[in-house]
Amino acid sequence: MRKPNKLKVIPLGGLGEVGKNITAIEYKEDIILIDCGMTFPEDEMLGIDVVIPDITYILKNKEKIRAIVLTHGHEDHIGALPYVLNKINIPIYGTKLTLGLVETKLKEHKLDNVNMNIVKHGETIKLGVFDVEFIKTGHSIPDSAALAIHTPIGVVVHTGDFKIDYTPIDGDVIDLNRFAELGNQGVLLLMSDSTNAERPGYTMSERTVGNTFREIFLNHKHRILVATFASNVHRIQQIIHASEENSRKVVLSGRSMINTIGVALELGYLHMKEGTLIDINDMNKYPSNEITIITTGSQGEPMSALSRIASGEHKKVQIQPEDLVIISATPIPGNEKTVSRVINNLVEKGTEVIFESLADVHVSGHACQEELKLMQTLVKPKYFIPVHGEFRHLKKHAEIAETLGTPPENIFILSNGEIMEFTKDTAEIGGNVQSGNILVDGLGVGDVGNIVLRDRKHLSEDGLIVVVVTISKKEGTILAGPDIISRGFVYVRESEDLMEEARTVVRAVLEDCEKKKITDWATLKSNIRDTLRNHLYGKIKRNPMILPIIMEV
Repeated sequence: MRKPNKLKVIPLGGLGEVGKNITAIEYKEDIILIDCGMTFPEDEMLGIDVVIPDITYILKNKEKIRAIVLTHGHEDHIGALPYVLNKINIPIYGTKLTLGLVETKLKEHKLDNVNMNIVKHGETIKLGVFDVEFIKTGHSIPDSAALAIHTPIGVVVHTGDFKIDYTPIDGDVIDLNRFAELGNQGVLLLMSDSTNAERPGYTMSERTVGNTFREIFLNHKHRILVATFASNVHRIQQIIHASEENSRKVVLSGRSMINTIGVALELGYLHMKEGTLIDINDMNKYPSNEITIITTGSQGEPMSALSRIASGEHKKVQIQPEDLVIISATPIPGNEKTVSRVINNLVEKGTEVIFESLADVHVSGHACQEELKLMQTLVKPKYFIPVHGEFRHLKKHAEIAETLGTPPENIFILSNGEIMEFTKDTAEIGGNVQSGNILVDGLGVGDVGNIVLRDRKHLSEDGLIVVVVTISKKEGTILAGPDIISRGFVYVRESEDLMEEARTVVRAVLEDCEKKKITDWATLKSNIRDTLRNHLYGKIKRNPMILPIIMEV
């Protein structure tokens, strides 16, 4: 009996984590990729700039890949594109603003031969055996889309990041009607955003933030600084409205803010009156009560504009006690300390700071439990995979689906790299593909691995000792040294006795090797390293990295 062809769904990122979203949908000789995002490094990833998904599977199957389809323009969905497109040139499909932001990103990476195709909501594109339909959704960035992927096995609905906002800023409401139509026609699989699955109720409308801004701007008589995500175009629009209503000029600070707003204005997603936007260099020509500064740095990133303003290191903006700072974002998990540090720096300078716990200056772009229930109820999928979130978010979303009547055996909580295989009547996990993190450090992509990170951690915690010895090539006797150089271990001028003892220990090791006629460099270095490490640990209970350098003359 001939085996039925199977539809494969392979998440390569975005499960068990926040960010780095990318999923492969495969049927026979065709693969499409949904999104291609990055994430920021964890604390122990010392010196790493960004983290992108491992695309080994994509590169192995590059002849099968028809396109990358994008749900929206956030970094965790488009940030890895330059790195992937550098390896494999494939077409990209997305809505107008999404591709506008991608284009800016690709220009920075000097990639100019990419095939980009704008798709409108409601349109369907053919990619191999797949018909991919773009459905209007709501999120914290305009032009977001869910995808209905019509496959030979059945329809797969991928929500992308979404919320259900009945009063969105652009008036373009989520197309719930289309989700219901698809549900009535029959949906094989729903993959749905789990970011806010632990939060009961509904996500507030973006308009509530606009009302808060209007009230704050009306009552404050000096300069206002607002930190928010550069990609939150709806939020920025409301800051602009509140500024214009109170005769304020708008100044932008932060490279990503300037780039994103430039794209949004050019493509018609942001609107402001002539003369509202002024250059940061012209800011001092106006009284303080006529200025609003929109800046990056809502997550307390060390090099962001707000962090530099708070620490007094910004070249153009010096904070004043009468200024008001609004942080219009919630700290991403792990960023709480850096955000708190920025707030403390600002408050120490006498500045008033308003953040989410003090006023409605932020709402989430993700659906809470009641919205997730509505999506499940409309789509009525046979199978369900929660996506986009840490394990606890995925687990909670799975529980919600179960309460709505989805059989538990039809709900799958996957890990990155797991292969989900579907026929019209069955679903099972069918093995794994390679997945994980690729670390980007400067221009190096993937050249920093666990061993390098381990060394960086060791250096950061215990410091470094370099032992330099010059020995005779003929006799094997010590001609000079040992010289000991310390970095990040002890302050040498105050630890001369310890350094002298270390020299004596190394000299004794070398003399012992000389007696035993040991001239092999690897053995010499190993003996120096082990003996000195034991000596130092016995003395001060520290384990510095020890780097012996032997020179023969």
